[in-house]
Amino acid sequence: MRKQLVYVFVALVALMTVGARIPTQPASARIVAPAQSEANTDIDPDATAALTRMGTYLRSLKAFQIESTSTRDDVMEDGQLVTLDNKVSFLVRFPDRLRVEVTSAQQHRLYLYNGKDFTVFAERVNYYATVPAPATVGKLATDLDEKYGLEIPLEDLFFWGTPQSKEKDITGAADIGPSEIGDVTCEHYTFRQKGLDWQVWIQLGDYPLPRKLVLTTVTDESRPQYTSTLTWNLAPSFNEAAFEFDPPSDAHKITMAQDTDSKDAQN
Repeated sequence: MRKQLVYVFVALVALMTVGARIPTQPASARIVAPAQSEANTDIDPDATAALTRMGTYLRSLKAFQIESTSTRDDVMEDGQLVTLDNKVSFLVRFPDRLRVEVTSAQQHRLYLYNGKDFTVFAERVNYYATVPAPATVGKLATDLDEKYGLEIPLEDLFFWGTPQSKEKDITGAADIGPSEIGDVTCEHYTFRQKGLDWQVWIQLGDYPLPRKLVLTTVTDESRPQYTSTLTWNLAPSFNEAAFEFDPPSDAHKITMAQDTDSKDAQN
């Protein structure tokens, strides 16, 4: 099952309410690439080919910027769904630079990776934590998940088109047809894997970018959804300072606690 994005700061545990937990996607398995199984008639080869083409194209990009508007459903104790909104600003230079800013009514988070260190800054409470980081963005995403139980927003962008996409987990795939996302013509596809139904709108033409995602957690009878609409810039302007953290003079440096659940699962 996909973990919720958790900011495990020792000092923040006592200071912050449940608003400190803002997953960018529902608690479900990571989106994966298609299985190529001739025996499974539920898998449309056109849909899987489109997903493979998208993953290959994403892996060819050297840098990009994304502005994302997202909604996610939280399930209350009585089963009622509460929809929360957030915005994500995303800047990547492969293989080793990342800047992500997440803004919502509940919190404001900044993630920075400069090829050596990863920092997360909780601006509204003025706390930050920095940990040593591996040499690539893809390894960083895996490291943060396994060691700290923390997901980078939209981290699936780093796994499509790679062995980490776990192709065998797709059990259903269909091509729904053409659709418009904003002023961009896309093809709409649906996929299914254990515990998760998901949809992606892929831009038609020479730039097969994911323009919209909808994830539905089917293991919960309330069927909560996560939706994200993506606006892309494939020629962003930036300098090295964009990936460096210069803490405010009154900011408090704290320790990012390791996720014991992740460690136990690996042992």
